[in-house]
Amino acid sequence: MEIGQRHTALLAGFIGNVVEWYDFALYGYMAGILAGLFFPGDNPTASLIATYGVFAAGFIMRPLGSGVFGWLGDTIGRSRTMLVSVMMMALPTLLLGCLPTFETIGLWAPVLLVLVRIVQGLSVGGEFSSSVTYLVETADPGRRGFAGSWANTGSMFGMLLGAGVAALVTTVLAHETVLAWGWRLPFLFGGVLGTAAIVLRRRLPRSEHFQRHHREREDTSPLLEAFTANRRQMIQALLFASAYGVLFYLPLVYLPEWLHDQTGMPLAEALRINTAATALLLVLIPVSGWIGDHLLRRTHFITAAMAVMITVALPLYGWLARDGVWGAVTVQFTLVILLAVPLGSAPAMFVELFPATDRLSGYSVAYNLGLGVVGGATPMIATWLIEATGLASAPAGFLAAVSLVALAVMISMPDGSREPLP
Repeated sequence: MEIGQRHTALLAGFIGNVVEWYDFALYGYMAGILAGLFFPGDNPTASLIATYGVFAAGFIMRPLGSGVFGWLGDTIGRSRTMLVSVMMMALPTLLLGCLPTFETIGLWAPVLLVLVRIVQGLSVGGEFSSSVTYLVETADPGRRGFAGSWANTGSMFGMLLGAGVAALVTTVLAHETVLAWGWRLPFLFGGVLGTAAIVLRRRLPRSEHFQRHHREREDTSPLLEAFTANRRQMIQALLFASAYGVLFYLPLVYLPEWLHDQTGMPLAEALRINTAATALLLVLIPVSGWIGDHLLRRTHFITAAMAVMITVALPLYGWLARDGVWGAVTVQFTLVILLAVPLGSAPAMFVELFPATDRLSGYSVAYNLGLGVVGGATPMIATWLIEATGLASAPAGFLAAVSLVALAVMISMPDGSREPLP
């Protein structure tokens, strides 16, 4: 692949994940407004629960989407699958911005909203792993980690953009205007972003690595092959992805709520610290990918980060409880620096773990079961642990435990960061 094509591939992988996670996260940020528009009732709490239930339905569809898109990517090719996945996110988001509300069409409004979220959830199940696999397979051998890291950079940027656009609309427009039509603007903007991603992906060159190995593959289901011939790799990928999901959701999603509940810090202040740390993460992710390419083998780099995480998890939470804002800043930024290591280096590591014939099926299913199911349940598990143990620091023990699991998996996993892709 020529240099210009490589740059186009990087941009297409980046913007596709921006669209996916902007659109998917935006629903969460706008849930309070959507509750009254699509699930009106006398009980605002019940309406909000129903709205979050629809949000959860999107996550529930991720494992199914991972199987469908994994199979597609291993049979029709990576670039075609990437185009389908981004279309299945962008077009429903545009449709969501145009949906009539309960006041206009009654019960059909929440029904249509559920259908939109189901399609989006299917798409999220395939987009990330498809784009990572394509980016790594089409990269120069010495830049696979850096190339794969741009999918996570796009995901994080999309989440920040979703939060920023939602905040802008709800701040600039009067509340009555937001309820009347302003809520549609962020979703329509997502449709514009999605159109740009579709245009970029329409003419992506195919992965030569996939084409070469696809001609040699036997007429066997790639999903079946992942669960049989490559069962060991599936178990390793699933265990690491589960730990990876907890490591992601605890510092970036759960921690602001913990600070608010356990230390009394205003939630707005905790969220500002979280946003600044996430912005730092955007810079550190590609740096981590580069280090895995040039300085440290990927599994060694991640192992070292997990060892540090195990060591500092409990002391950091103690500091968090005592030292107010500066303690929160220090702890949040420390956790983000450690989290940047797997976020930057793990995408290429997953791709290097599986052979080309069932790579996307194995990666996609393991990643989405681990990150989507186990990771998605992390805030609930952390809250339950505090309740069950009576210890505010219980999530720190959880963090240390899953870091130990990740470390054990890294020690058992062969490192392919300097070898040709299988």
